[in-house]
Amino acid sequence: MQSYQKAITVKEDDLDDLDHVNNVRYVQWMQDISKEHWMKAAPEEMRKGIIWVVMTHHITYKSAAVLGDVIEMSTYIQKSKGAVSVRIVEMHNKKTKELLVKSSTEWCLLNAETYRPMRISDEIKDFFTRS
Repeated sequence: MQSYQKAITVKEDDLDDLDHVNNVRYVQWMQDISKEHWMKAAPEEMRKGIIWVVMTHHITYKSAAVLGDVIEMSTYIQKSKGAVSVRIVEMHNKKTKELLVKSSTEWCLLNAETYRPMRISDEIKDFFTRS
């Protein structure tokens, strides 16, 4: 699977009342890395006229991250069928390698003008599933 990685450092604004990364921040990071992967990996011509929207997030929180931790994030498309792709995002503590969060998100492909679902083309599937 073609994957995309990035690292971020936890800042004070990322924390909740327990001084751990806020769950809402993890969701934002999941969406951010997913969009970055699409924007950087897919050619501009492939991106024209289409948008992706979230249908569901399934998130497992395994461990907490705190101020100053470096989080290594990775994402890839697990499968696609019809108008829906399932994207996996994992976040690990860079220092300890411990899994912090794992998510599976269903993204629906829409026509950017009509906002109606559209079948994911073989070109898109092939592009994101090659090694």
